[in-house]
Amino acid sequence: MIGRISRMVGRRFIDIAGNLTDPMYQGVYNGSEKHPPDLDAVLERAWDQKVEKIMVTGGSLSDSRAALALAKLHERLFSTVGCHPTRCGEFEAHDGGADAYLEELSSLASENRGKVVAIGEFGLDYDRLQFCPKDIQLKYFEKQLELVKLTGLPMFLHCRNSADDLVSVLERHKDGPWKGVVHSFDGSLKDARAIIDLGLHVGVNGCSLKTKENLEVLKEIPIDRLMVETDCPWCEIRPSHVGYEHVETRFPSRKKEKWESGSAVKARNEPANVVSVPPVPVVPQVVEVLGAVKDLDLDELADRLFENAVSVFFSDAST
Repeated sequence: MIGRISRMVGRRFIDIAGNLTDPMYQGVYNGSEKHPPDLDAVLERAWDQKVEKIMVTGGSLSDSRAALALAKLHERLFSTVGCHPTRCGEFEAHDGGADAYLEELSSLASENRGKVVAIGEFGLDYDRLQFCPKDIQLKYFEKQLELVKLTGLPMFLHCRNSADDLVSVLERHKDGPWKGVVHSFDGSLKDARAIIDLGLHVGVNGCSLKTKENLEVLKEIPIDRLMVETDCPWCEIRPSHVGYEHVETRFPSRKKEKWESGSAVKARNEPANVVSVPPVPVVPQVVEVLGAVKDLDLDELADRLFENAVSVFFSDAST
């Protein structure tokens, strides 16, 4: 495998999903401080490992503001603006009402073009209806589609156990091919084909590589419809995942209780966590798994994945 990946040194990578505003990067876990803030070190590790761009995801109005503020501090960070389906109750709980919440999202996106590269994270999540009922999710999924049409930005979509409804809504609203990605995909081949038929891409991370069935689905998805992500600080490729057997690279880490400056944190995903450290060749773990599953040259695969992300989210900017 080393010979197969040796040409990857110097390749470029885009992490299309990083929850970098999460308290874990400030050293806080479940409300308890375990170590000093280390986001700057996390970013440095990412840049050192050839991650060229990271999209910081917004999951609510406040999250979107924070994601944008962070993106403005770093040339290679960008943000999304939207409301996660499990948090759509915020629309009607907002002081100014749902219309005001939507308008504030719209203003963030419209007034910060170049830094805001997608509307999202929004969509449907039927696995966690205890956080927001289905009818509210559907209502504000459609409302946020208005932002997509208004801004012309791509979509950064969330879909858990809800592909039929998500596709149905998108088909009903389609005026032309949709542009965007259904991130952290773990659905069926039927789901994937329906999503691709809409003109969308499929985002893959560790949560997409858990089972044999997951890998069989990914084997059938065309390369030109795939993107890679971490969805950090979650969704690392764990030893319990079927895809882990194809991972060749490792990134050294320490438990959060034994944190040291310059060290990654065990079980806390980060953009560089899917990239090896010297002297092992630079290659994302997700790309390794995809290359093994699809029996593809990793050099070519990495190029295609980078180009896919650029074509959807950065086509108006220099790469």
